[in-house]
Amino acid sequence: MPKTNVLVVEDESIVSKDIQHSLKKLGYNVVGAASTGERAIELAKSEKPDIVLMDIMLKGEMNGIDTADVMKSEFGIPVIFLTAYADDSTLSKAKVTEPYGYIIKPFKEVDLHTTIEMALYKHNKNKEVEKERDLLYSIVENKDSQEFIFVKSNSRLVKLNTKDIYFVEALKDYVVINTLDSRYTIHSTMKDIEKKLPGDQFTRVHRSYIVRLDKIQAIEYPNLHLENDKKIIPIGGSYRDELHNKINLV
Repeated sequence: MPKTNVLVVEDESIVSKDIQHSLKKLGYNVVGAASTGERAIELAKSEKPDIVLMDIMLKGEMNGIDTADVMKSEFGIPVIFLTAYADDSTLSKAKVTEPYGYIIKPFKEVDLHTTIEMALYKHNKNKEVEKERDLLYSIVENKDSQEFIFVKSNSRLVKLNTKDIYFVEALKDYVVINTLDSRYTIHSTMKDIEKKLPGDQFTRVHRSYIVRLDKIQAIEYPNLHLENDKKIIPIGGSYRDELHNKINLV
């Protein structure tokens, strides 16, 4: 398992070195140390740390709170504040940046380790939630699009480009959507699936089969062959005319 990359932002040299020593002892990889907010941003851009330990009271034009705000908005990197100041005024300003934790100086190594691990866990969970949210937004915004469909697979919604579908097969109360490398079994009907697929790209050739037209390699009645030796599919008599109408027959 790769080590977690940590950026230390602390303007007291002795304290910074002590933190770095503790981090290395705990098995973390220190990718850099900065004493100013400006330098911290440069290192975040070049080193791409997994997490930042940030002193709230940095000297210079940018304090730790300002720097943490940039870390969040521009890089999406979780920040843990280091502070010897735990007064209400300081915490009120700091919490606006939504840090992933606070470590009050002086601190023990166990506190450092616990806070980092909890912050990383929370950050990863938040990313999962954001990914699910973005996926749902995508579904809503593109609900009328026929360029892709979403299928449920292992409790996940998977975006599937319709151009990758070879054929759809009926299987009792289910349908199986087949791509070159994957199969997705969903609880639906052929009629519902047919409505969701673009009619100029797909055609029903049998009561149990829908095929993508540009995946047809050859037609040899009463069957058709799909590309890449994917499948030999029967052609139902009542679907033959529709198939003829949709292919470019010369």
